[in-house]
Amino acid sequence: MYLQTARIAVILIPRRSLSFLLSHPLHQRRCFFSSSVPSLTVRRSDRLFYFKERRIFTKATKKHKQLNTSIEEKDYSHIIWWKERMQLCRKPSSVMLVKRVTYSNLLGVDTGLKNGSLKEGTLNWEMLQFKSRFPREVLLCRVGEFYEAIGVDACILVEYAGLNPFGGIRSDSIPRAGCPVVNLRQTLDDLTRNGFSVCIVEEVQGPTQARSRKSRFISGHAYPGSPYVFGLVGDDHDLEFPDPMPVVGISRSAKGYCMVSVLETMKTYSAVDGLTEEALVTKLRTCRCHHLFLHTSLRHNSSGTCRWGEFGEGGLLWGECNARQFEWFEGYPVNELLFKVKELYGFADDITFRNVTVTSDNRPCPLHLGTATQIGALPTEGIPCLLNMLLPSNCTGLPAMYIRDLLLNPPAYDIASTIQEACKLMSNITCSIPEFTCIPSAKLVKLLESRETNHIEFCKIKSLLDDISLLYKNSELKEILKLLMNPAWVATGLKVELETLVNECKSISCRICEIIFLDGEHDQKMSSYTTVPNEFFEDMESSWKGRVKRIHLEEEYAEVDEAAKALSVTIQEDFVPIISRIRATTAPLGGPKGEILYSREHEAVWFKGKRFVPSVWAGTPGEEQIKQLRPALDAKGKKVGEEWFTSKKVEDALTRYHEAGNKAKAKVLELLRGLSTELQIKINILVFASMLLVIGKALFSHVSEGRRRKWIFPTITQRHRSEDAEILRGADGMKITGLWPYWFDAAQGGAVRNTVDMRSLFLLTGPNGGGKSSLLRSICAAALLGICGFMVPAESAIIPHFDSIMLHMKSYDSPADGKSSFQIEMSEIRSIIAGATSNSLVLIDEICRGTETAKGTCIAGSIIETLDAIGCLGVVSTHLHGIFDLPLRMKNAVFKSMGTECIDNQTMPTWRLIDGICKESLAFETAQREGVPEALIQRADELYLSVYSKDKITKIESKLKQYRPSRLEKEPPPLNQSLKLSEILCKEVENAVVGICGKSVNDFFVKKDISEPQAMRCVLIGPREQPPPSTIGASSVYLMLRSDRKIYVGETDDLEGRVRAHRLKEGTQNASFLYFLVPGKSMACQLETLLINQLSTRGFHLTNIADGKHRNFGTSELLGKEMMAR
Repeated sequence: MYLQTARIAVILIPRRSLSFLLSHPLHQRRCFFSSSVPSLTVRRSDRLFYFKERRIFTKATKKHKQLNTSIEEKDYSHIIWWKERMQLCRKPSSVMLVKRVTYSNLLGVDTGLKNGSLKEGTLNWEMLQFKSRFPREVLLCRVGEFYEAIGVDACILVEYAGLNPFGGIRSDSIPRAGCPVVNLRQTLDDLTRNGFSVCIVEEVQGPTQARSRKSRFISGHAYPGSPYVFGLVGDDHDLEFPDPMPVVGISRSAKGYCMVSVLETMKTYSAVDGLTEEALVTKLRTCRCHHLFLHTSLRHNSSGTCRWGEFGEGGLLWGECNARQFEWFEGYPVNELLFKVKELYGFADDITFRNVTVTSDNRPCPLHLGTATQIGALPTEGIPCLLNMLLPSNCTGLPAMYIRDLLLNPPAYDIASTIQEACKLMSNITCSIPEFTCIPSAKLVKLLESRETNHIEFCKIKSLLDDISLLYKNSELKEILKLLMNPAWVATGLKVELETLVNECKSISCRICEIIFLDGEHDQKMSSYTTVPNEFFEDMESSWKGRVKRIHLEEEYAEVDEAAKALSVTIQEDFVPIISRIRATTAPLGGPKGEILYSREHEAVWFKGKRFVPSVWAGTPGEEQIKQLRPALDAKGKKVGEEWFTSKKVEDALTRYHEAGNKAKAKVLELLRGLSTELQIKINILVFASMLLVIGKALFSHVSEGRRRKWIFPTITQRHRSEDAEILRGADGMKITGLWPYWFDAAQGGAVRNTVDMRSLFLLTGPNGGGKSSLLRSICAAALLGICGFMVPAESAIIPHFDSIMLHMKSYDSPADGKSSFQIEMSEIRSIIAGATSNSLVLIDEICRGTETAKGTCIAGSIIETLDAIGCLGVVSTHLHGIFDLPLRMKNAVFKSMGTECIDNQTMPTWRLIDGICKESLAFETAQREGVPEALIQRADELYLSVYSKDKITKIESKLKQYRPSRLEKEPPPLNQSLKLSEILCKEVENAVVGICGKSVNDFFVKKDISEPQAMRCVLIGPREQPPPSTIGASSVYLMLRSDRKIYVGETDDLEGRVRAHRLKEGTQNASFLYFLVPGKSMACQLETLLINQLSTRGFHLTNIADGKHRNFGTSELLGKEMMAR
């Protein structure tokens, strides 16, 4: 355990210290208040403050005690922080408000202005108490139907939430702003989107004594990445959760850079050590952090690549961090960062955080920033996005995030092998698969811990648990479920046994089923009476009916039913006679009018009419009821209008009904919150199950897209240590046959395929536009996909499990860091050389092109020598042909080039990788194709001939003998439910289909002379299931079984897309499907027509029976005979 050595420090501050702090520029006081002084004593003239172990003790005269009530020394840093935010305001209205802000208290309220009193007992004083608990959060306080903010918080609302200040821009009042209750969610989204945290204060609901202030409490917080959930348990809609934003701390150790990430919602943290500067910047680019803390160890960096603080600005990491808001900290990084998180979020000291870091010695290094951007793992303009090629366009959100994170942080060999094995099984299964319900783990944890999970979320949780059970029950899917356990462990840091997971999922699902009202149940209809508008009962009862099972609310249901009936009877007695009297009265113009209406605003059913009071009371029907009417009043006792009337009996009945409804609603909320409390002890199981389904959906989607693109599974080889020596031995080379660029779709054709047979470093030459850069990107992407366990765009592949993959392409200058493009390139090359090992893949495109040719050639030659000595695999491409004249000391590197051919006396690239050296650049031809003026190109040709025509051409053949050619040994070949239809109907349809089509399919195989024909097999796709990846690209005939027992027959080559399209239509969202695969589209069309014509004759109801009369495509003699025979 880390112990602080300096707990007490003394700092002398002059009398004007506060004004000094508040007026000092930001860059000079960024580190003034640092955790490097955890406890201090400040002596100020005749005042002495003791700060010890983060508690405050005061000795002062009476006069200074009074001053200290407005501002305390511990609040100085927070006030400075708010002043910096005020200086960033740019809107004219917010700038005017900032002028009325004073920095004598945390609210920024000037007590000399109107409404600025901070006396004890006032609302402002109460808000100040809440503000002092969370001084760096915007405070929104509920006042009636508004959420109000004052002082600095009001300025922030006006600047970032687009709200108008209360009272306009009058200069005699403190800044005030707010939003209506109905707009709270939008206001919170605006604030958190701009990086602010918000503390929300609610009023205690219920009656209060006259002239007494309502009690208030902190109901919750909204942070960037963590929304406000108070009251969600009673809503009937879902709440979108953004990606969680961690608190990040960066430090430096002997191993390299260390990044600690803390998620306050999950109460977890992870620590990754040994990062390079480029890898750390990549992580920061992909991680939107809530707070960034930099450890003081970064100031003492002696590597020369980064210069911090007082040593000036510069360096890739410094540039990344300097563009963000950050604070310094010191001490043991993990413990100190967790302490700061508890301070930021107001956690108690006994709150513990779980370490989810799963360490592995053989896990590859994270991708460098340049590598990630140049292959599109991070979206980059002009670069094909690799992520978009791995997944179908409809697979987004959590599964896509998992795939992206896996690419940026490749897994260890055993996890990659497990992922690949699971993908292979997914590719070959024939059964239907679940929908894979995906719920963010942070959402699960926050809703359950805050007890705000509503019935919609519980239904989603049950679907999630049922998906796990479905995977376990099916023999094919069970093997996949077993394989997904370890990847889920690495992703969550939770180790769960398979049997424990399945049993817990069943138990939790059953418990939810006991409490929650599920789809398909029909015992909770709204009350309905002819005398009461249906909209009234719909609005009043929809807020609690259909949420939990009726068995838990029998008493409450009985009370509501009795109250609803009593209300109907009362309205029948008091209002209906008046309506009957009005209808019996006839008058040509200006006659009486009246009706029973629902007033939604006042949640009441009243009589609305005019001119219905008789001029002479004659004792006719309805007169007695008219005499009982009285004006309708709102909740404040004010008259609603001249035409709205009620009676005492109706008001009593309404009160009784509302009380019964409120009691039932309270019972429902109690049951929902109680279920949340029960599931809190099961959070780890739910988090693990949720992540497992995310991984499952991501991999199934990848396999589906990979099969569509005709990608293959590579063989992943692992280097291992020999038993008698500490030397890594094993597969040394990489061989990819038929490789094509990942952004080309092989299914559409047109891609040039290359075979890369690599056992050492390649020195690659070729013309402009010859495909060098595309080849490097393709090799990098294929290798990265392979070591992650994914499919690759090739015909076959053997890929070693590299410890790092590094790609360097073009470089740009960085004026902010004062570096030229060549400096940036050299910085990246230094990082590559430092991180490369014999088990690395290094790819460098057009090396040293940013400086003068002679010295650039020599630097490039030295780099090639170094990489050759390291023994890594890789490719270095260049146009610096002078390299071949240098006396390079190389043992393994071989020369490769991009081929060319002569067509019509013009040299054209073939984009194929061949042996040898190519010194033809095709520079003039490339310039001409890009529209450079012909005169300019002709002059360039003249200059070229005048200088280079007499140069001697070096004979490369003699030099090639110095180097060992690339020789590869023979490599081993690559390793190749919602509502359900009754089982009776499914079986009947299946038997009919087999009976109708079985003979035709068998005859087809006999005609094709297939010795072992496959038996015809029908596969059922349930309501919440989807086709397996094995249907991708295969012809199939399918039958849609609707809930009304009607059948639709169709054929397709894209069964997944067709199922998705059918389920988007009204009434078929929960339809089941029965399908079987057939050899070819022509056969599918024939069988579709046959089924349409024959099923109707067997008593089945078809929705597309007319299609059978218009299907002549592919009709064969065999099918014709079959139809005639029937």
